[in-house]
Amino acid sequence: MQLLALLIDHLFGDPPNVWHPVAWMGTGIAKMRKAALTETPRQAFLSGGVIALSGVGISAGLGWLLSRLLRFLPKPLAWLVEAGLLKIMLAVGGLGRAATEVQTVLEDGDLPEARRLTSWHLVSRDTSALSESLVAAAAIESVTENTSDSIVAPLFFYTLFGLPGAFAYRFANTADAMLGYRDAEREWLGKIPARLDDLLNFIPARLTAFFFIIASCFLGWDAKRTFTIWRRDRNKTESPNAGHPMSAGAGALGVELEKVALYKLGAGQPAPKAQDIGRSVRLMRATAFIAAIVFGGFLWFRKRKNA
Repeated sequence: MQLLALLIDHLFGDPPNVWHPVAWMGTGIAKMRKAALTETPRQAFLSGGVIALSGVGISAGLGWLLSRLLRFLPKPLAWLVEAGLLKIMLAVGGLGRAATEVQTVLEDGDLPEARRLTSWHLVSRDTSALSESLVAAAAIESVTENTSDSIVAPLFFYTLFGLPGAFAYRFANTADAMLGYRDAEREWLGKIPARLDDLLNFIPARLTAFFFIIASCFLGWDAKRTFTIWRRDRNKTESPNAGHPMSAGAGALGVELEKVALYKLGAGQPAPKAQDIGRSVRLMRATAFIAAIVFGGFLWFRKRKNA
């Protein structure tokens, strides 16, 4: 099922936002944010909890309902539809296209446009003064971190809990992406969404680093360096999870990933260039394939054991 979802993503890409459940989740979160009580920190904290937990519950319920409805379809069609629904919870093609677009304009020498595209599609930081290497680093960091958040984690929760797990996780991750900031408006509103996302990504982030090491072997890169940089730098980010895929990615690519005044991952390695963004996309795709094989094999073994 996981491999079929990746194949559908490769062949058809993402549906328009009007038909995209993750876009619906974002719209719902935005509406709940507007209606949230935020006059005091306590109100904002509780409102954030209501948004996160109710949304996770509704998303899991939708996934459960769809799983039940699939039982009324002939098996081959049910498998195809389920794989399509799982594919929508992933971001392989979209992430690759966004990163490749930044790479293309960087290679064309259009740094201002590369900064704009990086800020628009990939990161939330201010990119207006970033150098070419820092733009490349930001794009690579987004690709490696989102390999965990938007690919490995949904596959992981689908493997454990089916469509309800994948849908619930995707809502929690989207809520964190929209609310988990420390600005004046979202400092307390985003507390519970951020901590819930940290909890859910604890295992997938570390699995992603492990898959990066395996992918490095298949790509003919230095797997030992991938492991060494991951082990050395995995705890250098403020996030308890982001440092794992990003540091392993820095090791796999052999580059230094810097977020000015916050961290350097793979310190001492060359600064990344535009071409390294494309290499990070190759790493992401190889890792998605490996994760699909591993999780699909786990499901197959579990079904055979219970048969």
